Amino acid sequence: MTQSTELDERAQLIVDVLVEAFSDLMTADANAFRTKFRKMAADPFAFYRGSACLFYADMATSEDPWADERTSRVWIQGDLHAENFGTYMDSAGRIVFDVNDFDEAYLGHVSWDLRRFAASFALLAWRKAFSDDVIGELLECYLGAYLDQVEAFTRSDEDRSFALLRDNTEGAVHEVILETSTRTRLGLLEKFTVVEEHERRFADRPQNRRLEDDERAEVMAALERYRTTVVPPRRRRDVAYDVKDVIATGGFGIGSAGLPAYNVLLEGYDQALENDVVLSIKQGNVSAPSRVVTDPEIRGYFEHEGHRTAVSQRALQANASQFLGWTEIGGTGFVVSELSPYELDLDWEDLTEPGEIRPVMAQLGKATAKLHCVGDADSDHTLVPFQTEEAITAMIGGRREEFVADLVAFAHDYARTTQDDHRRFVDAFRAGAIPGISPSGDHPPVPAEAR
Repeated sequence: MTQSTELDERAQLIVDVLVEAFSDLMTADANAFRTKFRKMAADPFAFYRGSACLFYADMATSEDPWADERTSRVWIQGDLHAENFGTYMDSAGRIVFDVNDFDEAYLGHVSWDLRRFAASFALLAWRKAFSDDVIGELLECYLGAYLDQVEAFTRSDEDRSFALLRDNTEGAVHEVILETSTRTRLGLLEKFTVVEEHERRFADRPQNRRLEDDERAEVMAALERYRTTVVPPRRRRDVAYDVKDVIATGGFGIGSAGLPAYNVLLEGYDQALENDVVLSIKQGNVSAPSRVVTDPEIRGYFEHEGHRTAVSQRALQANASQFLGWTEIGGTGFVVSELSPYELDLDWEDLTEPGEIRPVMAQLGKATAKLHCVGDADSDHTLVPFQTEEAITAMIGGRREEFVADLVAFAHDYARTTQDDHRRFVDAFRAGAIPGISPSGDHPPVPAEAR
């Protein structure tokens, strides 16, 4: 297949954007990206999840009537799709329902998060055969709850303490919090490790790789640098940082293909084997919004992508895990976090009726409002020197109905665009039109110097 003659203009743009975003990682691990692209080929929603870079390429060429001097420069999650909500345990030991993925977090237009979520929900709801009217009504519920919560924050100082917890949630959100509370650290350890001669170590699994001495020493030095970046816990026991085992690993999600990663097993809170802690040390990826946000002050604020990921998560969560930090390995930034047993994604599979989904959407709207409003002038950084809730409220003014109608219309339109883009992507991938990635896997690309 010849790209220049057989790909239409939009299909060529899709290929070009994916190659520009991922070329280095595709070169480093073509097999991982072949797997990523096969997952993206499954349906339009899976394609949308894996192609945030395309979404931002489109946003960069689109007018945004909801972006002024302040609302174009707030902390955003960066990839706010419907499956990026779930539970985590915060630094105070509370099980919180919130946004739970920050690999793409950056500063940008507040409407970008809302548009990305709205279009993702339209795609997810399309899989459930909801009508456009029902999808629109549910999105109005989400956006209404978002605006109500933003406005509520203008009347109080509770944005940093606000959280969706067991006592103030309902329906599926409440159920996922309750299910999370039944999980145990021992259960996670039994999944990843084994005990031999009264010592715990990582299990030997196909995706794990034992380290040679030089690489292990490099990871251990990176762990020491990481320890200087963590925030001491406030009301919980601290951990020992004695390392029991370390491995290189893979198997991350659709958005992290090709990123080098290590797992580290720590002694934990005490010498009891069930209290050991597993840390993930994962190379930070280039945030999708950062590809279209050119402000040099923002770019210069971050030391590297690992630093950017951890700092963004702290800004957006307010009470992030005590294990969150960053480090460097070989001059490349890595984000460090706990592999926690207390993280569980919201499962949309059994939510089949609008009546079940409506309270979920209201709670997601509140969670999104907290996400945007917590990382502002009240935080310990200087990038957002104003109150985000006041900026959003002033930007909306008396145009609330116009704002909601615009985002609902965008959701329908962009979901249809994504359905068409998914078909174009699958056709291009099957035809071998994505440079460096063979669709069959039988004939990996031959380096130029070997031809």
